[in-house]
Amino acid sequence: MTERSNKPLVLVDGSSYLYRAFHALPALTNSRGEPTGAVYGVANMLRRLLKDYDPEYMAVVFDAKGKTFRDELYDQYKAHRPPMPDELRGQVQVLHELVRAMGLPLLIIDGVEADDVIGTLARQAEAVDMEVVVSTGDKDMAQLVSKRVTLVNTMTGTVTDADHVEEKFGVPVENIVDWLALVGDVVDNVPGVPKCGPKTAVKWLQQYGSLDGVMEHAGAIKGKVGENLRASFDQLPLSRELVTIRCDVPLDQGPFDLRRGEPDREALREIYTRLEFRAWLSELLDGTEPEEQVPEGTEYELVLDEAGLDAWIKRLEGADLFAFDTETTNLDYMLAEVVGVSLAVEPGHAAYIPVGHDYPGAPDQLDKETVFQRLAPLLLDPNRVKLAQNLKYDMSVLAAAGIHLEGPVHDTMLESYVLNSTAARHDMDSLSLKYLGRKTVTYEEVAGKGAKQLGFNEVDLEQAAPYAAEDADVTLQLHRKLWPQLEAIPSLAKLYTGIELPLVAVLSRLERNGVLVDVGKLRRQSTELAKRMGEIELLAHQEAGGPFNLGSPKQLQVILFEQKGLPVVKKTPKGQPSTAEEVLQELALDYELPRLILEYRSLSKLKSTYTDKLPGQVSHDGRVHTSYHQAVAATGRLSSSDPNLQNIPIRTPEGRRIRQAFVASDGYKLLAADYSQIELRIMAHLSQDEGLLGAFAEGQDIHTATAAEVFGMPLEEVTVAQRRSAKAINFGLIYGMSAFGLARQLGIDRAAAQTYVDLYFRRYPGVKAYMDASRRKAKDDGFVETVFGRRLYIPDIKASNAQRRQYAERTAINAPMQGTAADIIKRAMIAVDGWLLKGSVDARMIMQVHDELVFEVAEEDLDIVRTTVIRCMSGAADLSVPLEVEAGVGDNWDEAH
Repeated sequence: MTERSNKPLVLVDGSSYLYRAFHALPALTNSRGEPTGAVYGVANMLRRLLKDYDPEYMAVVFDAKGKTFRDELYDQYKAHRPPMPDELRGQVQVLHELVRAMGLPLLIIDGVEADDVIGTLARQAEAVDMEVVVSTGDKDMAQLVSKRVTLVNTMTGTVTDADHVEEKFGVPVENIVDWLALVGDVVDNVPGVPKCGPKTAVKWLQQYGSLDGVMEHAGAIKGKVGENLRASFDQLPLSRELVTIRCDVPLDQGPFDLRRGEPDREALREIYTRLEFRAWLSELLDGTEPEEQVPEGTEYELVLDEAGLDAWIKRLEGADLFAFDTETTNLDYMLAEVVGVSLAVEPGHAAYIPVGHDYPGAPDQLDKETVFQRLAPLLLDPNRVKLAQNLKYDMSVLAAAGIHLEGPVHDTMLESYVLNSTAARHDMDSLSLKYLGRKTVTYEEVAGKGAKQLGFNEVDLEQAAPYAAEDADVTLQLHRKLWPQLEAIPSLAKLYTGIELPLVAVLSRLERNGVLVDVGKLRRQSTELAKRMGEIELLAHQEAGGPFNLGSPKQLQVILFEQKGLPVVKKTPKGQPSTAEEVLQELALDYELPRLILEYRSLSKLKSTYTDKLPGQVSHDGRVHTSYHQAVAATGRLSSSDPNLQNIPIRTPEGRRIRQAFVASDGYKLLAADYSQIELRIMAHLSQDEGLLGAFAEGQDIHTATAAEVFGMPLEEVTVAQRRSAKAINFGLIYGMSAFGLARQLGIDRAAAQTYVDLYFRRYPGVKAYMDASRRKAKDDGFVETVFGRRLYIPDIKASNAQRRQYAERTAINAPMQGTAADIIKRAMIAVDGWLLKGSVDARMIMQVHDELVFEVAEEDLDIVRTTVIRCMSGAADLSVPLEVEAGVGDNWDEAH
């Protein structure tokens, strides 16, 4: 009896999807710079097919290397196709490995194309009444469609049956081969009839029934296209043969030999780990039994008594390095209470010492003070290396408990970040998946989710101990993976040990210092902003001719473009007129309503983000304690959150008023020190352009000097407008702005802007040379570097998508400048902090925002602090041009800036 399945045979055109995924997806790479995008795209589509059809029989078919019978028929077949890109060729083998690991039959048959293998299997399956789904994006496959054979394009979700074939092509399935022969195929270099497009082919086939019929009546077809048809008689039979999918290929396997196998979990784990497909790896490991989550031989100990503590203290004393982690009641270090400490000195062996689990029935635990008293000498030992993941948090928590961590330290989060800031997230769970191929226990798994989530102090120790001990164990194992990789690249190791690690303690102190906030001033400003927004709303309603919701893009579209007839600057992906900010900014130059909308949006954002929210973020000491993040921005710049201090505007009166609410304590002043034009100075250093170096060395205003060079005039004759244009060029070019962008910014035509750009590069040839060299380095190495050796990886630099590639090229130019600026201010912070720790003055660092440092200083120490801060900041880098620092003093941040 013939074997049957009530599920379809799924046949996948692997070669078609390989190219489509490569060109459709971003240029994804793993942390080693190996391309992974095509593999990811095809694998994602295979997973989708498995989910949608759950087939019992399935095959993934690829073209074989070498020539096929079509090349023998026509030596120009596919002659114009470029060779496979290197970054795609390198992904083919691993994709084949992945297909096999998924348990899917893989077919590669010499002498024929994947289409022919699929066609043969489809017809064989059809002959035994088996349903067939062909997954492809290739139009040629339409000729295979029948009552039992359908096509699915997994990239678009389109399903094609016989009715859809006729609807799409205009001819029935039986005419598809003739249609393809008439139209030809530029990609495959199939001749066809010159000037015969799809519509003409449909018209002829509808009129004459087939390609043979068209050729028989060729004399009746008038005009040039008729001449082309008659001239193509000799090659049309060849074209038809080239586009016809063979359905009689000799195969060793038939449809019922293509049974899906069980996935090879170990092979998948290895491939997902190698390619860094972390979500799939997590999903794979989630499916294992709980005992398989923790590697064999792992021992996690729960320490509840003095004897256990003594034993672990001896272990720590005998170790050159140990990993530790604090478990607390809150992610906010200002509110966190320690409930336990985990420790590890060798892989697979860790302990959890609880000190604050207080759920009903919790066992007796060691006293917190006792544990800290025993651990303190080790944490303060200047010769013993301490290791943590996100060390700053633990450092701040310990400081609140009176322990100020000293001695050499490591932070696995920063090790990963310095190795490659763009390759992954740098949290422990992600790093464990990426480097250890291990799915860690998540907080939600032990504490629950949502409103019912427990505090860690409420988690049963039976679940809490393995979770907490794993943190220390995994951190230790990550360090053993990451630190050797850093040591192998001396410039990165130096950056890590010389800048990022010392900065951890600086930021911890900075955060704990906080900044005093005048809550009353903020609340008064909130009221005033609400009043002003109401006034703008009324003006906007009057301008629009009636009330509408200023926050509704749909209503705004109707009013701006339908009722008022404003020009459509840009459209959304769905074809609607865009009301995005850059569109409104352009329209606001000529129209009042867009200007009002922009002003309303700006005030609304300030109110919701700052004047309404900041009062609620003030701590019990009257200060705001933001969190600074080292491992977020790809360029190395610090970011901040809760609140984000980086985005408070400085150029608007409303933004400056918010800054006025950041105040000094009685008897103190705020000192704000800011680098002047630091990125342009870095550009001068990197490019070694004589004109820029000379202008900075002579202390000239760089924008005036640029204007004088570009416009060919003496410095003293440069007008305000010319200086403004030169400033736009200076800053625009270092951010990769095109002549088109410059034209928009200056309000001039593109030709004039291009003239400015050409003049600039003629006057500053070193800048052009630097830009070209940066693009080349990014393409050759996959990364660019800062002055201090920080690597900034740019995976899209070879992207086939022009827009992504151009953005990557702009990044290659700008990232070394932004990254060097980030490195410089970090070095300055370390230097100033080291001086402040000596305690000779009454001052503290309280904020870092972009290229600015803010201090709270006792009035009697202002002069020495100002002088020393300027000296430390100016000396933070030895560039070819001097670093200039401007420092101001005031009762609030706005006055000081």
